Amino acid sequence: MATVLMCRRFPRLSRVTAFSTTAKRKAEHGSSKSKKEKHDKPGAANTGTESGATIQLLKPRDYRVLYNPAAYAKGRAGSQQRVDRDSGQALGDTFTSPGTTQAPQTFPPASSQALPPVRNALPKSNMLLEQTVLAPLYKEDAEKEKWEVHDSKEDPRTFQKGRPEYRSLSCDSAEPAHTLPAEEGDSILQSVAGCEGSPGILTDYFRKLSRLPAERRTALVSDPRFSALCRRAVTAIRLFSTPDLIQILKACVPLAVPASHPLLDACEAEFCQRAWDMSLEQLLLVADCWRCLERSVPSYLGILFSYANLHWKDLTLPQFVQLLYIIGEGRRSPADLAQKVESTILKHLDAFTLEELGAVCLGLFKSLSGMSDHVMRRIADRVSLQMEDMSTYALVNVLKMLRYTRMDHVPLMRELGKVIPARIPATNIQGIMHIALTYSSLHFFNEDVLAAVATSLPSKVSYCRSKDAAKFLWSFGCLDYEPPNEEEFYSSLIKQLRTKLHEFNKFPEHLLTALLGLAFVKRFPEELIDFALREEFVQKTRGSKYELNKDLFTLGKSVEIECPTYQGSRLPPQLCQEFTEMVSSFAEREIYVRPEIVEATSLLESMLGGPEYVKNHMILPHTRSSDLEVRLATDGHPIPFNFKDPVAAKKLKDMGVSLTDDLISQLVKGRAHSQSPVEVGNEAGIPRQERGDAAGMPCLGGALTAGAKSQTEPKAGLWQPREVRLALQVSNRNHFCYGSKRLLGLHCLKRRQLRLLGYVVVEIPFWEWFPLLKRTRSEKLSYLHYKVFCPALLTGA
Repeated sequence: MATVLMCRRFPRLSRVTAFSTTAKRKAEHGSSKSKKEKHDKPGAANTGTESGATIQLLKPRDYRVLYNPAAYAKGRAGSQQRVDRDSGQALGDTFTSPGTTQAPQTFPPASSQALPPVRNALPKSNMLLEQTVLAPLYKEDAEKEKWEVHDSKEDPRTFQKGRPEYRSLSCDSAEPAHTLPAEEGDSILQSVAGCEGSPGILTDYFRKLSRLPAERRTALVSDPRFSALCRRAVTAIRLFSTPDLIQILKACVPLAVPASHPLLDACEAEFCQRAWDMSLEQLLLVADCWRCLERSVPSYLGILFSYANLHWKDLTLPQFVQLLYIIGEGRRSPADLAQKVESTILKHLDAFTLEELGAVCLGLFKSLSGMSDHVMRRIADRVSLQMEDMSTYALVNVLKMLRYTRMDHVPLMRELGKVIPARIPATNIQGIMHIALTYSSLHFFNEDVLAAVATSLPSKVSYCRSKDAAKFLWSFGCLDYEPPNEEEFYSSLIKQLRTKLHEFNKFPEHLLTALLGLAFVKRFPEELIDFALREEFVQKTRGSKYELNKDLFTLGKSVEIECPTYQGSRLPPQLCQEFTEMVSSFAEREIYVRPEIVEATSLLESMLGGPEYVKNHMILPHTRSSDLEVRLATDGHPIPFNFKDPVAAKKLKDMGVSLTDDLISQLVKGRAHSQSPVEVGNEAGIPRQERGDAAGMPCLGGALTAGAKSQTEPKAGLWQPREVRLALQVSNRNHFCYGSKRLLGLHCLKRRQLRLLGYVVVEIPFWEWFPLLKRTRSEKLSYLHYKVFCPALLTGA
């Protein structure tokens, strides 16, 4: 019933399922406890139907999350993109981590802001109701809205409240404790015209005006008398003492002087001139003022960093933390400070407050500064022991750096799973997104955390940016998790994607991230897919600062296989061919040559009779991982098919025989009592463009041109018996969630699509195969023989 309701609300939302969501969840996952036990105990003995020798599982000490947040960036110029695109685009065995023209849109624009509750216009007769019943509800709504207020200038500064030393290092932008009457401000402005303009008097004027009530200060910037005061200050800029000039700059913060104001231009130039004669305390205070004024001052920061480098040994703990805060807010990482920063972190690690520790991590994260595994692990060690005492904001900042450094710190993640679920309802949407993204990026599956995220999100979804919605969908899809409230969860996020559709013209990567996350869990919103595969949108992705080709390829081909009724836009064949060649080239260099795959290929060739009986390739290039394909007749005999393999072809060439269609047909009939498998694909109902040629190379993306015939296509009229096509999956740890047997979303998608195309998926999991690599040849052959010739496999096929 839930699925039917969804189709009514979103009539073009395909689920590609023929049974109810409820039934599917029960069949696939069972109870929460059983699911956890099933997926999270890789060391448990296999109690399935397979028999044979018990294989001791290796403790996954060397598990390494090959998540690369920089993989989308094109060169160093795109270093900031590493943070923006770090959704964990570690798809398969390869890694993939804006335009401005408005394309025609199929959806009406909608406001990105949630409408506030109607709380006025109540008749007098309802006042009692409002006071007694509605007032508590309004208060609750106000509390919820307060959680979502995110002041990017204030939140990172919480650490400054922990020590009195920060008062001299930072600009306090809070309301003054004692405001001056508005009349005094008028008196000051009136006297500007007649004053001599001495530096002391001008400084005093600015200081007093900054203490006016907020509403009066707001109007000052447009007051001609205030402009005259600023011009006087600019004229006398070199006459001010450094402390007075700092006081004027500090006064500009509550006065909300625009970042491009001429007074600030003059102040910046003067501070750059005086910097080497100032103290580090003064330099940091001025840098903090620039941050509060939201003014970019790269030249000044360069001088500050050089000064700090020369006086590094004199840095106090608060000065060090404040410096890292400034480095982060400036989004700039001084390379020559990297080693000194790490050694200072270790020096003060036990003395930092927990908020300071969060500020240190945030500064390094924002500036894209690397951190060694040793230092990150030391930080994580401390956080895991004191997590309950840490604010959620500081904790999320540590998680950002943990994700950035790809650190698999199990104690911290386990403690996080205990502490964070109860905090999620009171966490703003960006914080929740970073929590979910940490789990998916590091491949940690924790159902309690994900369920808490899913429960809280629908009521907060209107606060999601396009980036947030995309990362939520990616995170859940990457971990192949559909929460108990899956229909509400997914429908709210898909609706938000539609609301934010206009943003995807500028940030196309977010739409592809979202649609891939949905595809992993068999959800295909066709209107959004049609938008993403249109020529104009594809062109935007091609011109993006990110490498999005692989994402487009995966999405486009997944739609072809899993959405047979889809009538929308598709990727052009020539583009698919280009993507196929790109992925195949990478696979030949990096994937096919992996020792575990090479060993399995060699042993299968020996066992089956030669290289023509097995092919190491990608049946589905868009899934970016390899398959070992084997074909069996219904009587269990292997069928040769890999005649394009160089080794197999050389065998025949050495015999002085030309490789012709007739010869191949004779070989196939003689060796396996079978004809070419191409016609068998017709019997199985597999579309030709997805079946591929007789050499096992799929024609995804137009590998064969229209009208071209496979070299091994048999003569018409010959009878073709049925065959079984096996797709052996030699997996590794990074295809699974950390320390478990739970496949990641892309690899679930791959197996699902292989089955749809008629293949029988045979697992050769790392926890069985890797230990065998150190065993005898006969043991490995025995294992592979059982996998290929399992009676249940042939019977089922």
